[in-house]
This record gives sequence, structure tokens and C-alpha cells, in this order.
Amino acid sequence: MDTIWKELYQAARAVQNGRKISPYVEAGGVAAAILSRSGKIYTGVCVDTCSTLGICAERNAIFQMLTCGESEIVKVLALMDNGRTGAPCGACRELMVQLMPETYRDIEIMMDYETGRTVTLGELTPEWWI
Repeated sequence: MDTIWKELYQAARAVQNGRKISPYVEAGGVAAAILSRSGKIYTGVCVDTCSTLGICAERNAIFQMLTCGESEIVKVLALMDNGRTGAPCGACRELMVQLMPETYRDIEIMMDYETGRTVTLGELTPEWWI
């Protein structure tokens, strides 16, 4: 497995810190780390609320990247609360597709950190609705 995947895993683990913020808000059930084209790692955690105001960890990390002036994603790792990795949800996939409509198919996604199994976003999202 490439060293960068280990760095992404460690970066996500470092910010995860699952916690209850208030009776209505929890954070860190899922943490994400993304690698931008420049080689910088951006992280985010999910924020779950009792209404639809929350955000997924992957989109949180993407918004951090956009805030810092970057817009190209190379790799994505989502870390669940049980330490396993998995695929981004549909909303996160949709954001990545809209952000990079010509090249989204090349974004690498860590599916299973233990085995090192990755797929591309193109494999997960072969056809876009637009």
C-alpha cells in the first residue's frame, strides 16, 4: 500500500474524536481525509444533527480544500467509527462529480484499508445524471 494512504488514514484518525456536542448534535462518527492535486491533505468530520443541518465528513474535508483555494481531489479516505474505511455516500459522490466533471472518474477511493482495496470514483459512479 502506498505511504500516502497511511498518511490519509492517520490524518482522519487524528481528527475523528467522536463526541456528543449537545443533545442535538454529534460530531466525528466518520472522519475523512482527502489528498488534493497539490499534495496537501485536508480533513473533516461528519456533523450529525437532529434535522438536516449536518454534513458528511468527506464534504467537510472538500469544503476545507475549497476554502484553501484548491479544487482538485486525487484520493479520498472515509474512516468509520469502527476503524474501517468505506465508500462515500451519494451526496459526497455527487459533489465530487460536479466539482471535477471531466476528471472525477480518476479520483481514488479507499474501500478497505486492511486489504488495501481501492476503486475509482468512476467505478462507483460510472454514469452521471447530467
